Amino acid sequence: MIVGNRVTKIEAAREKQEPRKGLNFKINIKDAKVTGKRVDITYEYSADYTEDVGYIRMEGVIAAEEEKKLLDEIKDEWSKKQRLPQSYAEVILNAINYFGGVNGVLAARVVNLSPPIVPPRFSLSKKE
Repeated sequence: MIVGNRVTKIEAAREKQEPRKGLNFKINIKDAKVTGKRVDITYEYSADYTEDVGYIRMEGVIAAEEEKKLLDEIKDEWSKKQRLPQSYAEVILNAINYFGGVNGVLAARVVNLSPPIVPPRFSLSKKE
């Protein structure tokens, strides 16, 4: 269970005064350190506005407390392949995406960029 997120670095810039046409996201897990019942996951998050309009970059650490079995899996997978177990990676990537979006809104406002939030897709179905 995720018990905290700490942003350690944030950088934002507006390079051009053109409207946003697209947004590319990148998340990089840099480290996973298991200590006792806790795992600290160091990450990088970036939102790059297409056509070099601007960018938002963050670094941080997610802290989570997990069961011993999962901690052993995380430690083993990270030491062998430098990645998280697939089922756990999904949880962590979604959390980083959430934290990046929430904190990115504040950074975007300062440099007059649109928020780095991708709206959900809607699908219509026929009424029966």
